[in-house]
Amino acid sequence: MSPAPTVLLIGGVDAHLERFDALGAKVVLIQHPDKITPYQTRTAHALLMLDYTDWETVRPFAEAARAVYGADAVVSLTEPGLDPAARLSDLFGLSDGRRYEASRRMRDKYLMRRHLAESGLPVPEHGLVDGPGSLAAFGERAGYPFIVKPVSTTAGFGLLRVAGPQDLDAVWARIRRLEGGRTDRGSTMFTVDGFLMESYIDGPEFSVESLSFAGRHVVVAVTEKLTDDSHFAELGHVVPARLSGTDQARLTTAVEEFLTAMDVTDGPSHTEIRLSARGPVVIESHNRLGGGHIPELVRAAYGIDLIAYGAAWPLGLVEPLDAPPEPGAAAVTRFVLRSPGTVTAVHGVEEVAARPGVLLAQVSVRPGDTVRELRDNWDRLGSVAVTAADAGSAVRLCEHLVREEIRIDVAPTVPEGLRAA
Repeated sequence: MSPAPTVLLIGGVDAHLERFDALGAKVVLIQHPDKITPYQTRTAHALLMLDYTDWETVRPFAEAARAVYGADAVVSLTEPGLDPAARLSDLFGLSDGRRYEASRRMRDKYLMRRHLAESGLPVPEHGLVDGPGSLAAFGERAGYPFIVKPVSTTAGFGLLRVAGPQDLDAVWARIRRLEGGRTDRGSTMFTVDGFLMESYIDGPEFSVESLSFAGRHVVVAVTEKLTDDSHFAELGHVVPARLSGTDQARLTTAVEEFLTAMDVTDGPSHTEIRLSARGPVVIESHNRLGGGHIPELVRAAYGIDLIAYGAAWPLGLVEPLDAPPEPGAAAVTRFVLRSPGTVTAVHGVEEVAARPGVLLAQVSVRPGDTVRELRDNWDRLGSVAVTAADAGSAVRLCEHLVREEIRIDVAPTVPEGLRAA
């Protein structure tokens, strides 16, 4: 019997460790102190708690862990762990030496735009913010509206829409407040280190969930995004997307070309793309699994466990997919939203979770918590995911459960000038 493989796992959540454990792999986990859980403490073969986003800190500890336990692969399935995992893999000779370069291009939205333009693929007009004058100059050159976003954060944090010249002062003030700091919602493991400007792309938005096997890309699912143009928070996901065969093929081809151009060769990827008037245009992409419960939706609709593939493939413990799978059902997530104020009561979550067809139901607030104005994905209060025979039925069921069955009472925030003296 061959010995169990050893994986050096950088960050992640319990579900990631569960898949490696199910494979019989020994897991040496390097986890941020703020993210460790009791399950991870029990399950990891060895555990190092440190800020793995700091290369000067993680490198010597990773080298020591490898010397003691060995490492057949260095893997991360979570955004802040992607670059250090790729860099360690290159350092240890476990890749072709270009994994970090490819990962850095995927995470840095400006580098991604430059590389795509050099590869001849479609990109919007873009540039880096360099003072307030650069915003005005970009508006004159590219037109309005345009988008400003941090080059290397996630979940819609810090995204700004510049509708016209009248917004320039406010946008610059917001950039100055965020620049150089840490994200202040959800995960605080990202540093805001520069802003990208790019022209606005019209059209419906989708994400494409893919698995790559030694340079061959297999699109597992196209996810339809439920959005609202008034903010950057995603309202929900539909798997499979309600698309014509022609449009699905256009998106699939565009993403396959994108991943090849970006030198993504192995593992999962999550690519956000718009079907614009001029054709498919990639908005951004990640060499990891999608968030917002997309892996759960894909598993319910297609029977494909993306997390399990992400764990097994780098260890050589799974055969590659030969072709895209066919859906056997549909699955939908809707996120729980409420108006700003203070939460006074939460009802119905356990009852919804117990209903047939419900994959999960959860909220992250309790009485006394503050509901903030909806700006990005970190402002959502929870989610419900369901499965049904078709997408339309799943959407209707999920919307009903989120809006009618889960009850979150919120006392509105009283404007400062109306409060009693």
